[in-house]
Amino acid sequence: MSTRTNSSIKTNPGNYFEDFKMGQEIVHATPRTITHGDVSLYTALYGMRFATNSSDEFARTALGLERAPVDDMLAFHMVFGKTVPDISLNAVANLGYANGKFVEPVYPGDTVTTTSTVLGLHENKGGKTGVVHVRSVGVNQRRETVLDYVRWVMVRKQDKDSPAPDTIVPDLPKAVDADDLTVPDNLQIENYDAALAGSPHFWEDYEKGEKIDHVDGMTIEESDHMLATRLYQNTAKVHFNQHTERVGFFGRRIIYGGHIISLARSLSFNGLANAFKVAAINGGRHVAPTFAGHTVYAWSEVLDTMEVPGHADLGALRLRTVATKDNACTEFPYKTEEGKYDLSVVLDFDYTVLMPKRN
Repeated sequence: MSTRTNSSIKTNPGNYFEDFKMGQEIVHATPRTITHGDVSLYTALYGMRFATNSSDEFARTALGLERAPVDDMLAFHMVFGKTVPDISLNAVANLGYANGKFVEPVYPGDTVTTTSTVLGLHENKGGKTGVVHVRSVGVNQRRETVLDYVRWVMVRKQDKDSPAPDTIVPDLPKAVDADDLTVPDNLQIENYDAALAGSPHFWEDYEKGEKIDHVDGMTIEESDHMLATRLYQNTAKVHFNQHTERVGFFGRRIIYGGHIISLARSLSFNGLANAFKVAAINGGRHVAPTFAGHTVYAWSEVLDTMEVPGHADLGALRLRTVATKDNACTEFPYKTEEGKYDLSVVLDFDYTVLMPKRN
């Protein structure tokens, strides 16, 4: 005679809104060693062409790095993916980012782990969902910080009648200051090769208010975003479980918002090829959902040009990159006169990159 055990006490259903508490610290499971295979698959998914992440030889000779670091957004997704089972398994949507700082470069062979702290809670009208603010910190095997960022996510309540917590929304900076940007140790730019990098345009060539149409577009296939969510070990139901999402709000799986960020960053190569490193995430909003079959385009606006203290050979550009679906960016679609986003806009991403100066 066989017996059955109650597995409900052994499986993880994910946290619902009422499970989060202010100041709560969460150690996320499953450390991840990032390999050359991850880098190759990431390139296959997004067509990333930045020379610093593509060539060990370029990284050494043009920038003085030990070898090619992994793309900063790949590091971001690996750190982010650790948080999903605890933070956003029961999410409706990831809403935004702020105060993100990339610190130590991540190289193939490095292992990243992530911890998070709850910074804010706010129950939404109707009592079915709430917004959770968390600060997540990713470290490598030497306990050096590789990424420190804040995000907020809308999470379902399991019990609609559970009492609402006190509303606390953290006060976050609008942008990461130039003084807080981290430049890789031993960076040397005197031998930087713009021809191999793919653009003759250096930091001095960009002006505040300038807009750049990145021209190219990329159509998302179901296989693309499914591979991406699995690559990052992102287990959110809204991205990979059609069985549950067919009766959800949209009736189908939505594309992981980070997938759109990486597509936009990849497309930005055409116009910003010398932006060799993402240094900060100042803010970001997933404006609308994206689904398989949509074609993503992108354009960028230079929000600011900044000197980097202690570094006369490079500067920083604060950029707004806007991604659209099924709408080319020749006319820079963004917001209407009434302040509402154009219907094609899916991402409004504010971030800072490092770029060599001409001399």
